[in-house]
Amino acid sequence: MTQPVKGRVTIPSENNFYEETLKIAAQWHADAVRDSDGTHLDPRFKDNHMKIYNAYFPVRGHNDFISQHREEIPEAYLMSDRVVATEATVTIAFAEAYFNQQLQPDYRHDPKEYWQVYDRTAGMVIDPAQWSVDQAHNTVTVTDITPWHEFTVSFPAYCIWDPVEMYNHLTNNWGDKPHEMPFDVLQPYSHEFVLAEMKRWLADHPEVDVVRFTTFFYQFMLIFNKHAKEKYVDWFGYGLTVSPRMMAEFEKATGEKLTAEDFVDEGYYNSPFRVPSDHFRQYIDFVSRFVSKTAKELVDLVHADGKEAMMFLGDHWIGTEPYGKYFGNIGLDAIVGSVGDGTTTRMIVDIPHVRYREGRFLPYFFPDSFNEHNDPSIEAKQNWIQARRAILRAGMERMGYGGYLSLAAKFPKFVDTVTQITDEFRDIHAHTQDTKPQSNLRVYVLNQWGKLRSWQAFTVAHAIPNKGSYSYYGVMETLSGMNVDVHFLSFQDILKNGIPNDADVLLNMGDEGTAYSGGDVWQNPQLVAAINAFVHQGGGFVGIGDPSAVRYQGQFFQLKQLLGVEREVGYTLSYDKYFTEVTKDHFITQGIDQFNWGESKLGVYSTDEATQILEYSNGEIHLSAHPFGQGQGVYMTGLPFSFLNARLLMRAIYYAAGATDRITQGYADNPACEVSLFPETHQYCVINNSAEAVDTTVYLNATRKHAVHLAGNAIEWGSLK
Repeated sequence: MTQPVKGRVTIPSENNFYEETLKIAAQWHADAVRDSDGTHLDPRFKDNHMKIYNAYFPVRGHNDFISQHREEIPEAYLMSDRVVATEATVTIAFAEAYFNQQLQPDYRHDPKEYWQVYDRTAGMVIDPAQWSVDQAHNTVTVTDITPWHEFTVSFPAYCIWDPVEMYNHLTNNWGDKPHEMPFDVLQPYSHEFVLAEMKRWLADHPEVDVVRFTTFFYQFMLIFNKHAKEKYVDWFGYGLTVSPRMMAEFEKATGEKLTAEDFVDEGYYNSPFRVPSDHFRQYIDFVSRFVSKTAKELVDLVHADGKEAMMFLGDHWIGTEPYGKYFGNIGLDAIVGSVGDGTTTRMIVDIPHVRYREGRFLPYFFPDSFNEHNDPSIEAKQNWIQARRAILRAGMERMGYGGYLSLAAKFPKFVDTVTQITDEFRDIHAHTQDTKPQSNLRVYVLNQWGKLRSWQAFTVAHAIPNKGSYSYYGVMETLSGMNVDVHFLSFQDILKNGIPNDADVLLNMGDEGTAYSGGDVWQNPQLVAAINAFVHQGGGFVGIGDPSAVRYQGQFFQLKQLLGVEREVGYTLSYDKYFTEVTKDHFITQGIDQFNWGESKLGVYSTDEATQILEYSNGEIHLSAHPFGQGQGVYMTGLPFSFLNARLLMRAIYYAAGATDRITQGYADNPACEVSLFPETHQYCVINNSAEAVDTTVYLNATRKHAVHLAGNAIEWGSLK
């Protein structure tokens, strides 16, 4: 490792912890200090040489204001539990399932106009004349209905406790600290207050160098149940942007009238796994335009005061859409986000229109990780190793941590571990000089969201594993550190503009009917024809799970001819499945003798004798390849993240692209290791992702190779000259 230079690291601190902070900052070579939620910086930092970040919450922390304008608290549409009517009248306690310290039904606006009662069995709205509201008991009584049908009430509720402050409050036992109420900047008093407060705050904080907006105006969907536990969390959810004013402004701009069902969405709340409706796509665009315009007002004030404006990618990030059409209009200097793994690292560092990007590494310095029963240095090391491979592919200008430094300081092993991490982070910059590594292929991930959800597919809650999505999220994690250029493409992009000329491989994955697999869009003959032509003329296609899946015209996989496999869904049981022989010694499986398909898919079988079956067990295919014209299709049933699976996908992509000769341009034969080439600085590195020491052969090209021994988690640099 070269001698580390100072800087590129932001350290958290708090009041009455000044000298101790300086000591740890010197050890980590930190050049910036920040506050965290619930803390304040020691005033002595004003006279310190370190750059000062200060968290700024535009729409919370001012109960004195919003208590006078409670009608301007943000709202969400919620759906009651389903109730089976046993007779022609039913009474529904619609708010019973929700946390009453967070959510309060909106009775200010006429329920007959803004609420909806649904017969969910029949899929129809009940005439408002058939139901009445009991405000005292939060119930709706519905009359003249069909017994034994299921009924729900969709109603707007004020979010009277900021969800993130509430989470931190409950997690850290803040006791009788007042509950912070949020406010909606779309509303007239709130808009005026937000601008005035920003000006006042700037005047009162001349010492601050970077205003860290956390974030702007609308919290992602985070709803708690009556037990004060998370009931519904959607990191992409627009549910807390709602108000009668927003709905009216939307109608004025688009001519389309929104109803409760547009937000409740049968109880799915427009999950990103749902194929988005036209109304929801329009609504995202409308809110994003408003957020970018209004956020720019605050950023302009910050710049006029000579400070930098940074946005935290979390909390109230909804509507900023960093990969959307309007983000660049905000004029931010920087973005910071929580690094949970390689995928979230790429989600941060690939964001355009900012000068620098900073990762907030884990663990957060909170008691759930820093206690006598836990060694937080383990999580810190794991977090760094998984992020490192993504950083080597895309870069990251700065890193830091958050929480209570006074708590972290009680764990000297952790402090020493972070010292090693920050030194290695700066060492990467010293070798790469912020240049990009060589990429041998260009892969386009194809789904309904495309570029708007770059690196965000299959996320439920930020970097938290989920049984229903990890078999696909693992593909994103693999791609985050692979030596290919990764781009994101929507089906609409292909239908409008065709497949990009620079594409080597298309990758489609997900469960049938979801936004990621595609749903009914696969019934569009133009889409299927375009992909068939692309592959037949030499392109590659990798499908995972239920690619191109929709039950249409006698097929489940609409790209069955390309993939050479079909999935049994109960319609083709009468057909014999002859092809079961496994192809040995295939390029894709070379050096890989263990497989993990995650949740996998049942009943996949070969439809074509040309299909190369690469893994067959339990009477079904889990991995196969199939020639199609001059190109190749590859199928897998799922791919959770592991370093062995990362190698498997890498080989599959190179094979599908017809580029097997290029795989040795930055390659290690040990799957635990990865190689990155930096031609502009004539440097290369090889990393060991394993905690154990390994031996590997490193290939810089087809003819230049050498043996390397690496200690656990080591990184080694060399010259390309």
